[in-house]
Formats: sequence, structure tokens, C-alpha cells
Amino acid sequence: MSLSLILVCLWAVLANLLAMRPSRDNHWRLAYGLIATGIPLLGYVTWQMGPWVGLVLLLAGISVLRWPVYFLIRRLRRGRRRRL
Repeated sequence: MSLSLILVCLWAVLANLLAMRPSRDNHWRLAYGLIATGIPLLGYVTWQMGPWVGLVLLLAGISVLRWPVYFLIRRLRRGRRRRL
């Protein structure tokens, strides 16, 4: 197994452990940290393993961080409606 896949597996374990912790802000600070570390890891995996593995891991990351993605899509849709 390559270093990039080991790092992504550690990221996933860390994300699950952080999700079990109680949080006053509904884990938003932790989600920002996971996003900030996950994007470079995703690029590293895609560069080392290829675009298909990168796409699979992108979908796995979206399933872990689904609420930030949901709110981003909602914000983008709301901004597009204001322009029209």
C-alpha cells in the first residue's frame, strides 16, 4: 500500500474519532480542519494513484463530510438565484 493511501486511511480514522467527540459548535471547526487536510491528501492520492482512485476517495470524503457539502451546494444555489 502506498504512503498516500495510508495517510488517507489515517485521515478517515481520525475523522471518525473526531465525530464521536462531543462538540459545542456541532463539529464545524473540526470539519474545517478535516477539509483543510483532506484536499491536499486527495490531490496527493490522485497524483500518485490516478484519477479513478482519487474520484472514489473524493466520494468517500463527501460521505464523511456531507453537511459542509450540503450547505455549500445550498449556498451556491441561493447565490445563483439572486443573480437571475
